[in-house]
Amino acid sequence: MRQRLLVASHNLRKLEELRRLCAELPLEVLGPESLPEGLPEVEETGVNFLQNAGLKAFSAAAAAASQLGPDAWALADDSGLEVDALDGEPGVRSARYAGADGSREQRDAANIARLLARLRDVPPEARTARFICVIAVARRDEILFAVEGRVEGRILPEPEGSGGFGYDPVFYHEASGRSFASLSAQEKAAVSHRGLAVARLRRVLESVLPAGTH
Repeated sequence: MRQRLLVASHNLRKLEELRRLCAELPLEVLGPESLPEGLPEVEETGVNFLQNAGLKAFSAAAAAASQLGPDAWALADDSGLEVDALDGEPGVRSARYAGADGSREQRDAANIARLLARLRDVPPEARTARFICVIAVARRDEILFAVEGRVEGRILPEPEGSGGFGYDPVFYHEASGRSFASLSAQEKAAVSHRGLAVARLRRVLESVLPAGTH
């Protein structure tokens, strides 16, 4: 019997990624469209990525239990950028660092502009930062497990590259020798915080799902 897993995200790329990840596992990956009453909105009031991922996972798990069955699981994630010179900012406010108005592209540009302004007088060696992604899986009112991926880097003085999204143009990855926005999608997936978290999720799923069925 396949375990039902609701992904608490309207991002189709995330849903497709997880379906590929779980293709050989006894897992049925479902999106919010599978919920007759829809996915409830969640106020992200946590002080860290784990708390926010947990809040979203708990809310989705309650919806999944009532609409899909009591044993359904729900998955949610939270991620962002921490800059050491700014005492961990933007942190859980990464997506709305400069406000929540405008298109995604406009918000990304505004967030980067604010970040670079805050770091204007900070020398290169002190511009260390990291991307963090936490993925939590819940059932009803309990977190079953959570995984984290993080990648270290530093903030560039100006954007480089045309790919990616968010803070990718100003995040320099030392091992790659380029900004995240200069990496291909495949290159970024291999080293990114989300890529690392998803790889760890796969290993956990293999260990907790019934043996001999994947």
